[in-house]
Amino acid sequence: MNKFRIQKRQHGNASTPLVMSNWCSDTIWPAVDSQGGTGPENTGFELASGENQTEYVSSDWQGRVWGRTNCTFSGHGGGVACTTGDCGGIEACQGPGAPPATLAEFTLNGGQQQTFYDLSLVDGYNLPMAIVMMPNGHSSLESIDQSTSNPSCVASVGNLAAPNFNPYTNNQQFLGTTSHNALPFETDETASSISQWCPWDLQVTAPSKPGNGAYPYPDGNVDRPAFDPCYSACAKYNEEKYCCTGSFDDRGKCTANYYADAAKNVCPDAYSYAYDDQDSTFVQPAGAGFQIILCPGGRSTTIIASKGTSAIEHGDDGSSGGQDDDSGSDNAAPRLLIDWTVPVQLLGGCFARWCVLLGKEGRWEGGGGIVGGLQEGLVVGREDGGDDYDVSC
Repeated sequence: MNKFRIQKRQHGNASTPLVMSNWCSDTIWPAVDSQGGTGPENTGFELASGENQTEYVSSDWQGRVWGRTNCTFSGHGGGVACTTGDCGGIEACQGPGAPPATLAEFTLNGGQQQTFYDLSLVDGYNLPMAIVMMPNGHSSLESIDQSTSNPSCVASVGNLAAPNFNPYTNNQQFLGTTSHNALPFETDETASSISQWCPWDLQVTAPSKPGNGAYPYPDGNVDRPAFDPCYSACAKYNEEKYCCTGSFDDRGKCTANYYADAAKNVCPDAYSYAYDDQDSTFVQPAGAGFQIILCPGGRSTTIIASKGTSAIEHGDDGSSGGQDDDSGSDNAAPRLLIDWTVPVQLLGGCFARWCVLLGKEGRWEGGGGIVGGLQEGLVVGREDGGDDYDVSC
């Protein structure tokens, strides 16, 4: 039995840049939701095609970024203002948006001086998205091969390049990389397969029934719209087997469902369901800023499949991390760090939230209940007041 200390995060000044870039052909309304640390001044705004906007968060910030589509705001809120990603009908979001929405999720200081981030389709998919790590003046980050740090998810036919996509001709750069550190891309999907990847029942707006009021079989014979946002199975049906909750709140019991399989095929580096973290979480030394690109073009990356999980974990060796009460011992256990400000209802299922267990496989049993299976580097989370709990391994 090892004991781990849970400690509250340290608050920092809002000096870490988040650059939101709209490479879509239409106006997008980026939104930011903070679960910890100091969030940006602007939590939602209009961003025209081709424009960038930089917001700043604290070095201990934890939260998510997404894009909203086809928005019309009344000025007083209420109702639904956006086709996807809406947050209460207001432009400056005050909480998480409504699914479906492609998410960029960050825990900037998750313990041991490391940053954790991912592209997530757990809430569904609405827009192509990429994350580009910015060293932000840190030499330890300047040396990282960005072909291992910059994932991209392109699952919209209008943003998809040909299978032989090569962005590096004529010494060009793409998503922070060059031909000398080229990103690996998925090459199997076609425009036809991408246009129909979303399971029929999970489309936000399924095509109307043709002619005699019946769908032909298979459903793939029906043309779908170019903009075809997709709910996750959890977001649409809220069932335990899809959300990994209740009797399915266990890594061994909750496996990839039909939506998660489809999402993983088109976006191999993205988080597809609650227990997909080991194949989706990128780790960097703390201190980086990030560019979140909407509609990056090209094709989805296959960083993890091509290079292996270890290639995306650029972390501190632990020497700079805090010590617990047994710090004088050579066998001192690492700490379990958690931001307990995360609302408990965001656990698992449609919303993957984070703490980090740096050590052996185990389960967190502090604060009134077991929360998922924990493994080294696994990212999960929950809310609890107080500073210290016991953790059993």
